[in-house]
Amino acid sequence: MSIISKAYAEGAVPGAQGGGMEMIIMLAVFGLIFYFMIYRPQAKRAKDHRNLMSSLSKGDEVLTSGGLVGKIAKVSADSEYLVLALNDQTQVTIKRDFVSAVLPKGSIQSL
Repeated sequence: MSIISKAYAEGAVPGAQGGGMEMIIMLAVFGLIFYFMIYRPQAKRAKDHRNLMSSLSKGDEVLTSGGLVGKIAKVSADSEYLVLALNDQTQVTIKRDFVSAVLPKGSIQSL
């Protein structure tokens, strides 16, 4: 029996030891990358959107996810819907969740 076959039989192959630890370290690195690049920014955006939804009030000029720009005519704390005035005659009822941004005052007049 040669020396090489004895080394393979005994598991003394250089570089084969510690494979389990390297795998754990690699998984931990991938977990950290996933947390900082994907989960954390998404959680921050969701928190900011929840804060935006809770701070909506009558008279705010908003942009919806569908592209409508209008002024909030009626909002109630217990309902998940609000009334958006597109102009003096047209009002639309939408879900709060569809508001994507609160615009600065006077934005509708500049359009």
